[in-house]
Amino acid sequence: MSREILLLVDALAREKNVAREVVFEALENALASAMKKRFKEDADIRVSIDRATGEHEGFRRWLVVPDDAGLQEPDQQELYSEAQEIVPGIDVGDYIEDALEPIEFGRIGAQAAKQAILQKIRDAEREQVLNDFLERGENIVSGTVKRMDKGDAIIETGKIEARLPRVEMIPKENIRVGDRIRAWVLKVDHTARGQQVILSRTAAEFIRQLFENEVPEIEQGLLEIKAAARDAGVRAKIAVVAYDKRIDPIGTCVGMRGSRVTAVRNELGGEQVDIVLWAEDPAEFVIGALAPAHVESIVVDEDKHAMDVVVDAENLPKAIGARGQNVRLASELTGWQINIMTPEENQNRQEEERSGLRETFTRRLDVDEEVADILIDEGFTGLEEIAYVPLQELLEIEAFDEDTINELRTRARNALLTEAIAQEERVQTAQNLLEVQGITPELVAKLAEKEVLTLDDLAELSTDELSDITGMTDEEASQMIMRARAHWFDDEA
Repeated sequence: MSREILLLVDALAREKNVAREVVFEALENALASAMKKRFKEDADIRVSIDRATGEHEGFRRWLVVPDDAGLQEPDQQELYSEAQEIVPGIDVGDYIEDALEPIEFGRIGAQAAKQAILQKIRDAEREQVLNDFLERGENIVSGTVKRMDKGDAIIETGKIEARLPRVEMIPKENIRVGDRIRAWVLKVDHTARGQQVILSRTAAEFIRQLFENEVPEIEQGLLEIKAAARDAGVRAKIAVVAYDKRIDPIGTCVGMRGSRVTAVRNELGGEQVDIVLWAEDPAEFVIGALAPAHVESIVVDEDKHAMDVVVDAENLPKAIGARGQNVRLASELTGWQINIMTPEENQNRQEEERSGLRETFTRRLDVDEEVADILIDEGFTGLEEIAYVPLQELLEIEAFDEDTINELRTRARNALLTEAIAQEERVQTAQNLLEVQGITPELVAKLAEKEVLTLDDLAELSTDELSDITGMTDEEASQMIMRARAHWFDDEA
């Protein structure tokens, strides 16, 4: 039998042009499967074949797991404490092995073993072909549609079969067997049984790569596409920047008589492409991204990573776009949340903010509305600024003398100190919230700030309310609320 195994390994290795080790591993797996049939339970079997003699040994083995983990697979695992009694000094992660009677090669049948080996070899060949493909580093592949599979297109590209899922096709695109097609390599799934290369024609990276292929200045490093956003099949935006002042980045991407952008559009089924200038200043970048709309004014909120953009009635439809497409793509392109509003809406919002700020200053600084309005007009938006900005900045306010300024600073600091003490007391009161799984001291502070101090307070929140306070996802917030409500049911029981 030993000689028979060596002859079989050598013959298959030569026939399939694979390493002998691949054949040995396949044969070991085949023998292990045969030995496993001796057991009714789901035993873990290992077979080892001597590479020089062809002799083989079989073992049943159990993985040593920590006691606190428990036995997830009793037929294949052993608790650490019990394993120590069997093999002193053994560690978690090691195996306990029992030798098995060797199996005669003829019992499993040479044909069955050969089939198992051939499957292993086919897998190895496919893996090698895939590795060769990956080494080429191709981002875009071209191929022929070989067949359709449940709406997905199977693309033959060289020795590789790739899958273009229906959801990654451009909407209303009619792909048929025999068509030549180009697509972006979205991912490689090594665990897939069929096509491991997954393609996309809707990804933003696809349009970036298409422009890189059409515009040699990008490869030369004179031009760069900084960002891209797409509504596949309808409209796309790309942001470009030139590193050579002699180059017009937009004109270079458009090409002579629009040749370059037209080539990209034709590949994308006529998708409209807006080419905008990238700018380091976020506000300037957003203004460019909203083209063709003209922007009147823009307010940047760094904390919320959002911008309020004001446009007149004439430009409002352009800024928003059909079904919100223009503003949505601009947000995706720039990475900023963009809120479009009319001058009237902006005026109303500013009046609401001013009213709220006036109320805060009059109440917490104990001043009249006239003083509060002066502070607002000078650009102060909170007590912290009044309390801690350099004194010289406050002294520049003509309406206040030095004594008034010192009094305002003292009142602001006292108000902040009082609030800090009150917040600390609320946090201490809310310490019982730590009983709820997943609640951290940081979350306790956020909840206490919103007067959520007890388990009942937390349990009575809606999912939206808790998400707004903590920044959790809706699912996380829902689970947290259910855990907070657990004591209600315990009390009923």
